Amino acid sequence: MKTLPLGVEPVVAPRHTFDESRSLIGLTHQEVGEKLKEIGVPEKQCRMRAQQIWHWIYFRGAKSFDEMSNISKDMREKLKQHFDVGRPEIIENLISKDGTRKWLMKFPDGQEVETVFIPEEDRGTLCVSSQVGCTLTCKFCHTGTQRLVRNLTPTEIVMQLLVARDYLNEWPSPSEGRLVSTIVLMGMGEPLYNFENVKKAMHIVMDDNGINLSRRRITLSTSGVVPEIYRCGEEMGVNLAISLHAVDDKTRSEIMPINNKYPIDQLLTACKNYAGIKNSRKITFEYILLKDVNDSDEDALKLVKLIRDYQIPAKVNLIPFNPWPGSSYERPSKTRVAKFSDIIFSKGISAPIRTTRGEDILAACGQLKSESEKARKYSNKIN
Repeated sequence: MKTLPLGVEPVVAPRHTFDESRSLIGLTHQEVGEKLKEIGVPEKQCRMRAQQIWHWIYFRGAKSFDEMSNISKDMREKLKQHFDVGRPEIIENLISKDGTRKWLMKFPDGQEVETVFIPEEDRGTLCVSSQVGCTLTCKFCHTGTQRLVRNLTPTEIVMQLLVARDYLNEWPSPSEGRLVSTIVLMGMGEPLYNFENVKKAMHIVMDDNGINLSRRRITLSTSGVVPEIYRCGEEMGVNLAISLHAVDDKTRSEIMPINNKYPIDQLLTACKNYAGIKNSRKITFEYILLKDVNDSDEDALKLVKLIRDYQIPAKVNLIPFNPWPGSSYERPSKTRVAKFSDIIFSKGISAPIRTTRGEDILAACGQLKSESEKARKYSNKIN
């Protein structure tokens, strides 16, 4: 029996990789009904059939029409002729020593994205990508060194959740005790630069006839695309996380060029006015600690002052920098990180230190895809 390399699980080969031009995944109820009407399904039946198909895709996790047992055989054959509910090709299925899982999936045009699942005691978080590559060029992020190739479609965004639930054996959809209980749009790309597709995908995920994940269980992370922050609150209403990473415009512009377009005042004003925030539902400020750049006691106190001045119900998520080859930044010492956290906590604002997860499988914050590509190229050279 062939043994697998440490940290690698068998790839569950789909019966066929999906054809996006035929896929019903990522379509609304109405759009599925319209597709059925186009192939000759009587108009009076379209809504009912669409609901059946929706239930099989999002509640039972069907990967083929043959599984849809309450639909007649003739209708299933007709659906197979015209449509698809298959999955993308899975290139890698990795599991970390800490239980973190990572899937590298390949879409029909050859582009690849990574999705990461982080199990914790009280929840399971799926980190979803919204773009192939990234356009933001944040200096501390390896993912940001890749060029932006394209936006992901609603089909490709939703598919990441379906693949995770396939591998975690989480079908039919449980009413409670979910393994994937939380979604964070913190993978590759800037979700607010792909607003319409992300919005459509999240509304499908939240639909109570399928996966039925509450908007309170979804967090969208943005580098600060101010106009779309307002739209996000009004049109999605999900939790908001802001990649802040500095407390003054000079430093933030140096490490995050988007700050030149949307400086801190505009960004925090948008946060203050984000629809639906209150003390029980706070905005999260993500703050990557970079040695001798943004990690001083003075920086911690300025961060508290900003949150107070703009009267934002908030918590701070501190992230020690994850080093990568070629980066000029370093991770601060554990003592310095702890002191930064203690200062913010002492002022009455929650500031936990995020434990780095999945670093051994290149799944930690800022490490997605580019390092996997390099690892595969290196592996191919030595095999």
